[in-house]
Amino acid sequence: MTLKPFFPPGLIEDLTRAALAEDLGRAGDLTSQAVVPAEARARAVIAAREPGVVAGLALAREAFRQIDPEIGFESALADGGGVAPGGAIAFIEGPARGVLAAERVALNFLGRLCGVASLTARYAGRIAHTKAKVCDTRKTTPLLRALEKYAVRCGGGANHRFGLDDAILIKDNHIAVAGGVGPALRAAKAYAGHLTKIEIEVESLEQLEQALEIGVDAILLDNMPIATMRQAVEMIDKRAVVEASGGVTLETIAPIAETGVDLISVGALTHSARALDIGLDMAV
Repeated sequence: MTLKPFFPPGLIEDLTRAALAEDLGRAGDLTSQAVVPAEARARAVIAAREPGVVAGLALAREAFRQIDPEIGFESALADGGGVAPGGAIAFIEGPARGVLAAERVALNFLGRLCGVASLTARYAGRIAHTKAKVCDTRKTTPLLRALEKYAVRCGGGANHRFGLDDAILIKDNHIAVAGGVGPALRAAKAYAGHLTKIEIEVESLEQLEQALEIGVDAILLDNMPIATMRQAVEMIDKRAVVEASGGVTLETIAPIAETGVDLISVGALTHSARALDIGLDMAV
């Protein structure tokens, strides 16, 4: 799989620099300075302890580069590729102190992003027989949203909004404050520019009917029973993009997809993904 990174310029460098500063503190890696000779060199392999999908190689590479540009980093796989237990992800070679100093930051980024990609791949696999796509939400780790959403893409998922300024998404609390679906949607349409998409969340067929009468780009079916969701898809009849959400699990995503929705948003992809078990093994 070939993926084009969409990180904002400088994000990888800045996040890696901040992570290294957090780990190294004021005095650096005291253990390596005390125990490892300055002239020592090392070879190492980053390998998976369990099956998964790779994501985040650029951050791991950057961690070693920032510690010591002499450290070589050779990827064994590309982001989006699958890895088996024991499978090599990357090979490292260079000054031993530098390899050890960068190890934890590199593995933290890799483990987190591989975990997101791997969980996404599991969800995507459950609905591969349908037209639906699984997508992420804004339930991401603060400051790591672009990275985690990239990892979702590596796992075969799609991205929802990156932030509040991407599009207008009218949710239940907006509707409550605005005084109903009609007032909220009319106000949004009056406010939006000609390139701004509008999506509205509905919880009943009555709310859906109101939204369809006014017109909208996308409709979010929130926590609807499967039978009601199927009725909603028939009512929409391709007049808007249809998204489903609300406590979606690996067990429920397939029946939801089979109703005919276009997208299924799953907050768990980022807020509940377990880090993939990845380690660095040294061969001095």
